[in-house]
This record gives sequence, structure tokens and C-alpha cells, in this order.
Amino acid sequence: MKRLILTTSVLALSLTLGGTAHARPAHHRLRPVVSCDWLESHVDMRGLVLLDVRTADEYAAGHIENSISIPFEVPLSAWITVKDDLLLELPEKTDLSNVLGDAGITERSRVVIVTSVAEPPYPLSNATRVAETLIYAGVENVSILDGGYSAWLAEGRETTTDIPEVTPSVFDGTTNGEAFVDIDYVHGSIGRSLIVDARDAEVYSGEVTEPWAEKPGHIPSAVSLPTPLIWNEDGTYKSREELKALAEEALGEHSRHAEIIVYCGVGGYASSWLYVLTEMLRYRDVKMYDGSAQEWVKFYDMELSTD
Repeated sequence: MKRLILTTSVLALSLTLGGTAHARPAHHRLRPVVSCDWLESHVDMRGLVLLDVRTADEYAAGHIENSISIPFEVPLSAWITVKDDLLLELPEKTDLSNVLGDAGITERSRVVIVTSVAEPPYPLSNATRVAETLIYAGVENVSILDGGYSAWLAEGRETTTDIPEVTPSVFDGTTNGEAFVDIDYVHGSIGRSLIVDARDAEVYSGEVTEPWAEKPGHIPSAVSLPTPLIWNEDGTYKSREELKALAEEALGEHSRHAEIIVYCGVGGYASSWLYVLTEMLRYRDVKMYDGSAQEWVKFYDMELSTD
């Protein structure tokens, strides 16, 4: 047995991208998003792991009882690495497996991810990025706490500063490359697949540029579906009906069976629509361009909106 709080300095082991993305599970045995009520009534569920991905300082100041800390931190942490000067790339498979095993997580675990709420909502996208990385690694039972730790506090639920003891395991999940695609795949998909830009609308249009992608505009043929639309002001997810309407307005009513490729600036926001479309709305063929705009502008031009 050992106490567990894993920090960036311990976890940032790799600067290479390894493995491939996991195929989507046929059925989600945990709901993709769970409420604080649900979590409090299921704390004794067999195989349940509460995974706090806030910073180490936030975790130390208070957390949900029995939650373990594996922070999501940029540029390097257990969940992301840097490759060829690209941020938020998938970690090397062996390093990720070692971290999950040390945390007592197995491919059969039921993992509920806890994050914080902030503006802009990057921490909320951190949770979906971690969820997608777990799915990539071979963990099929993944969920996100609706509203995160902020909601837990707002509802007056109990917290602790105690660090739980965990029993390390051997993580033996199988990775698969279906969900993550590269720049060549995206370039070849223009005019064939639905390409979705998950950045803010003013970045998509070219009115605003970001430091990691200084060419204005969007990948040719891409439609705009800004990630912040996913959440309410308090950081909770909008209803399934609202999310479905947002997706159909941007992608079309008959897009459920089309190939959809989501990208953003560096690979954070894109993971949120990947998670929502696939896990919550059950779209069948959604992929994510991990290199996103930061890589695209190194090789190709962007397209400006003409509206």
C-alpha cells in the first residue's frame, strides 16, 4: 500500500508519441457525465476510482474523499507530452500504463474524473482530454463529474485533505488508433468528411489569432462548433437535447453516420466535442486531429470566412 499524489515532475516521462487510440466501447456502463448526487450514492461501487485532475495545490487544499490526484498540467504531465514542438500530444503508451498502474487503475476500473470550473473553460476540457486518453489506453468505463469539484463544494458536500492509500496494479489495456488522426489524414479528408473547428467563433472566422497558430482562419471546409457552448455558466453540461440541437445545427441532421473530424488550437477543446458526440450523443464515426491548428499552419494555409 502507498499514499498517492502524482505530480508533473514525476509523471512527465516522455517526449515521444506512442501507441494508438482506443476504439469506442459499444456500451457506456457508466453514464458519460454523472451528478454529485449519483457519485455520493455510489461511492462504494466496486472498482470505482475518483480521479482528480486539478493541480496538486488545489487537490492539497481539499478534495472529495478517496479521490486520487493525477494533475493535468501543460506542457507536461501524465496525460500529455510535447512532440515536434506540438503541445497536448498523447503520452508514450508505456509511461501512461505505468502511471495508471501505480494509481491502482486497471482496464476494468470505473473512473469518474473530477476537475474545476474556470473561465475560459479550459479545466472542463482537461477532463474530456483525460477521459479520451483513458479510453485510448483501454479503460472503457469513464465518466466526468458534472460541474466538477466546484459543484461538489457549492452543494455543501464533505471534503478532506487526507490522501488515500492505493494498491498499485498492472495496467494491461489495449490501445487502438481509431479516434486520433494525423495531418495527412485530415488533408485527404477535405471535401469528403465533416471537419469541425471547436475553437471560439472569432478564432474560426479569422478575427482573432492565437499564439500557437498565427495564421488567421480555419482549415478549409471546416464548420464552426465552439466548445464553450457545451456547458452552462456554472460549468455543468447542457442537456442531451440541447447538445443534440447544437450539433445538428452545425453538422446537419443526418450527420450521425458521417465521418467527423474535430480539431481546435492544440488539442484540448477538440476532445470535448469528441467526448460529447461519441459518448453522450452516440455519433458513430468521430475522430480528433490531435495536432490541430498548431500543426496545420506549419504546412498549410487557413481559409477565411466570407460571411
